[in-house]
Amino acid sequence: MPEARRRRRLTVSNCRQEHDRFVAELRALARPVLIGLEPTGHYHRPLAWRLVQAGFDVRLVSSVALARTREALHNGWDKNDPKDAQVILHMLRIGAAKSYHDPLVHGINDIQELSMTHEVVSQAKTEVLHRIQTHYLPLYFPEAERFLNSSRSEWFFAFLDRFPVPAAITALSKETFVAAAWDVVGRKVSKPNLLGDIYATAQTSIALPVAPDAPAIAMFRLILAEARHLIRQRSAIICWARRPTTSACSRSRASGRSMR
Repeated sequence: MPEARRRRRLTVSNCRQEHDRFVAELRALARPVLIGLEPTGHYHRPLAWRLVQAGFDVRLVSSVALARTREALHNGWDKNDPKDAQVILHMLRIGAAKSYHDPLVHGINDIQELSMTHEVVSQAKTEVLHRIQTHYLPLYFPEAERFLNSSRSEWFFAFLDRFPVPAAITALSKETFVAAAWDVVGRKVSKPNLLGDIYATAQTSIALPVAPDAPAIAMFRLILAEARHLIRQRSAIICWARRPTTSACSRSRASGRSMR
């Protein structure tokens, strides 16, 4: 209240009952209310949505701008909640805050979740790929990396799961290996040449002499399974992103079945 001599601290717990009480207290003021929020991860979102739905004018105060303004006003870096509240009030007075655009209200919540989840899955996939390239392949099949054309090549990881070490290949005749790996590598141009090249490479590999059923290779297969799972997750996210216009996921699955 601008004319109030003493300010009252109001604690609001993060639950529905407390949100309703807070809205009721704001409405009881019987005057226009301008609310400033400093984003705290995503914890502010439910309260901000509730306030917007109640018809209040909600503004977001940048954490960086808040810190710089606090340092300028108080000539120091130390902070506490009462001091931050006063700085936020000052920033609201001078218009140094942005209007809050709720993702649900503006219909962009799904897009945000798709984008953020895609980033998380892509980063996780990159980390797993680097682990495979810098640890497992140098130990157990160094020459296989030249057959990896893309980080999205799930066939490569499926092939390594079936033949994780050169010994798993050299134990078979060339004809038997080609027959066993034929469906694993999927549709490829000059597939016989590719499999023949892999077989010849395995014959002269410098890999450590580890048995295919060793516990170390079981760990290798766990990481390969994680890589394949992340590739499928990323593809699923892309399908979801295309759903508003077409049923791309259903068509993709149907075409995959027909190809097989």
